[in-house]
Amino acid sequence: MSADAPAPAAHGTYDKGLQRALADLVAAPGGPPGAIAVLTRDGERRVYRAGTAEVGTGRPPRTGDHMRIASAAKAFSGAVALSLVDRGALALDDTIGERLPHLPAAWHAVTLRQLLQHTSGLPDYSKSQAFGDIIRADPRHHFESRRLLEFAADQGLAFPPGSRYAYSNSDNIAVALMSEQATGRPYESLLRDLVYRPLGLRETSLPQGYRLPHPYLHGYATAPGEPPEDVSEAISASGAWASGGIVSTPADLSTFIGGYAGPRLLTPPTRHAQRQFLPGGASEPAGPGTNAAGLALFRYTTRCGTVLGHTGNTPGYTQFAAATPDGRRTITVSVTSQVPLDPDLLARLRATEEKFVCALLDHGHR
Repeated sequence: MSADAPAPAAHGTYDKGLQRALADLVAAPGGPPGAIAVLTRDGERRVYRAGTAEVGTGRPPRTGDHMRIASAAKAFSGAVALSLVDRGALALDDTIGERLPHLPAAWHAVTLRQLLQHTSGLPDYSKSQAFGDIIRADPRHHFESRRLLEFAADQGLAFPPGSRYAYSNSDNIAVALMSEQATGRPYESLLRDLVYRPLGLRETSLPQGYRLPHPYLHGYATAPGEPPEDVSEAISASGAWASGGIVSTPADLSTFIGGYAGPRLLTPPTRHAQRQFLPGGASEPAGPGTNAAGLALFRYTTRCGTVLGHTGNTPGYTQFAAATPDGRRTITVSVTSQVPLDPDLLARLRATEEKFVCALLDHGHR
């Protein structure tokens, strides 16, 4: 049996209910042209897929297809920074003022811990008028990734650091810059040595341009009644960088989330700090169930139990990756459109994700 063939369930047969839920998502008005879910339990992998990897070809999505993982890349920045905490190169209470004194003085009291938990108050550079104007004029514009925070440098903090939760793409740019300052090494190099190599990720990268490695899941702009528009290579990854620029595959993303949410990458004390969850802190888009924010990791409490992970969305792609706290069971759901643009479709996606979580936790797909 090929690695991509549907495998028997650990307890019973291949779950037709899960397959039907994924197919219904693709068939919904304005639904994504393709979807693939990878469910792993104690080393046994089952792959569910619906639709196509590329409209007009009939080619099914595969676990080795490359894709933009969007804000799930924030978990990778957490993996780098927390690994450096383990090594003593960084501390969770290090501040922007200590590590990045060139950034606005109004931001200097913000700590690494607050950046990782989105309680920093940093204004979101990606919501600035100037950044948006550049993207609208030239979606493939090449940004200087290490200068992205300059788009928000004229703004103070949105609130006192640590006083509340607000998801901001600026946070993970600052995390990557702090990691670089602490080591004198490029963030891309740190990703390779601290994350890719230890976990055996061979198809994961952080590009600067708009091209995707072949083969890839084509991402689409969709709307009910309109043909899907291929936007796979419409935007440059340089404008997202550590906050959302990583390209990976369903197989690699599954391996990563098991290692990051589980015990493989971090020591118990650092993992304990990572898992101090703030109720109400939701990833974007919100994952299944009730969300709470840890350090570059979210807790999703569903009707069947709890998993830890991250979500993401960008033009053409929406991602969900989660694992049990021991890292032995993982679920990723990847779809080829930006589902959160349609609230009804997002609700359907979250319900589908919850069904997969229930199957992961041996509660069936009810």
